[in-house]
Amino acid sequence: MTTAQERSDLLNKLGLDAQNKAALGRVLGTGNIGQASEGSDGRMHATIRINPDELAWDPSILVMPHGGDIELELINDDLNTHCALLPSNGDRKFIWLVNHSKGRASLNLDGPGYYWFSSPTGNDEGRGLTGAIVVLGDAPPEARLDRPEQPRP
Repeated sequence: MTTAQERSDLLNKLGLDAQNKAALGRVLGTGNIGQASEGSDGRMHATIRINPDELAWDPSILVMPHGGDIELELINDDLNTHCALLPSNGDRKFIWLVNHSKGRASLNLDGPGYYWFSSPTGNDEGRGLTGAIVVLGDAPPEARLDRPEQPRP
């Protein structure tokens, strides 16, 4: 587990504490920040788990260096059944995670932004089982607005 200062420093390094981005740090104020690893095939990989009796994703914020495909391994080490509702372009993924189980999901997140995931069973979301996948990078030229260059903070 990272200290509050280490978490603050990492949020700063990733640019997630800037104007209009601070809400992410406030909403997901607990848990770790993880980074996806990229394989030689260009596909990214990461593991997200629910630790026993914590009712939080670990990491609660997963950072992808750019858009693309990611293979997630989801592990439920808790004594209770949960699920994962995950974002993916054009289709959401839903995976049941009974106690002490694993699941896999292949996602495509091709644009920069924040993609929220959760466990919508029972009151899991309300009790903290909510996370975000942050895809870094700029929007591709074809997705940019046709307007003059704007000042950036």
